[in-house]
Amino acid sequence: VRKIADRKDPHHKAAARQTAGKTRLRNHPPQTLARVVRPGRGRSAPIRHLESRARRVGVICKDAIGDDVAAMDPTTTLTPTTPTTPKTEPEGWETPQKILAILAHPDDPEFFCGATLARWASQGHEITYCLLTRGDKGAREADTDPLELGRRREIEQQGAANCLGVKRVFYLDFLDGTLIPDMASREAVTRVIRQEKPDILVTCDPTQLFGDNSINHPDHRYVGQIVIDAVFPAAGNPLFFPHLLKEEHLEPHSVNEVWMTVTGTPNTVVEVSETWEKKIEALRCHVSQIGDMDGLVTRMRGRHTSDSTLEAPRYEEKFRRLKFR
Repeated sequence: VRKIADRKDPHHKAAARQTAGKTRLRNHPPQTLARVVRPGRGRSAPIRHLESRARRVGVICKDAIGDDVAAMDPTTTLTPTTPTTPKTEPEGWETPQKILAILAHPDDPEFFCGATLARWASQGHEITYCLLTRGDKGAREADTDPLELGRRREIEQQGAANCLGVKRVFYLDFLDGTLIPDMASREAVTRVIRQEKPDILVTCDPTQLFGDNSINHPDHRYVGQIVIDAVFPAAGNPLFFPHLLKEEHLEPHSVNEVWMTVTGTPNTVVEVSETWEKKIEALRCHVSQIGDMDGLVTRMRGRHTSDSTLEAPRYEEKFRRLKFR
């Protein structure tokens, strides 16, 4: 340690201080000092452990627990968490929330997060769908009539929404496959946010380009980009699209949270085992999109967590959650 400390390089000096601290810590008697490692610093601030039976030292990352350090079991090893580590957590909403799901196509809500939406509806939250298209290109047969397909999918979507307990479904009439995050689409979604005034907004993660050996539909990515750009800064700022306020009398509105589905960087995992069958029931309504219904049901039931079985399954849905207040 002295040899390192004698060097002029400040990085070696910091290493010396850390090494010395660890040496002193190892030599301390059982009534020991628990250390809180402060990220980015060479020193650690000791606090005396309250348990006389301490056998070894626990090291807690300050980022994982905040500024308050509680007494800890010295026999427990704690692993620091990072902001992007998915975690199962209750939503923490103390009152009923207005939840607005803005997605691209009929069936997107059910496939992407139907069990979570069913959970929220069962808890008394008010859920509304705004779909930017009617899914009029959701077929591979060349002789398909897009208008007729759109009408059929609208009926299917209403049935699925009814299964989950959704209050209302409406559309913005963009054509399937043509979504672009431009000013026209941003204004349209900004108008919807000011009209509906949701507490919670659900959409897609605009950064999710690929899945496992798959390409994410551009409408899924672009609806997420349109929504995020509308949430901030347009929906809450009266200087964006001023005619919405002056002519349509739509006051600016800022949402409390955004939940992004179809994401490769989830930070929130919702336990949805109790509503997974409700999700499957809703998916059964989308007959035009599902060729092998029995096969789909089998696959959906097989998507239980790795720590559970088909006989005793546990299901989850994952989100990237942004909490503004």
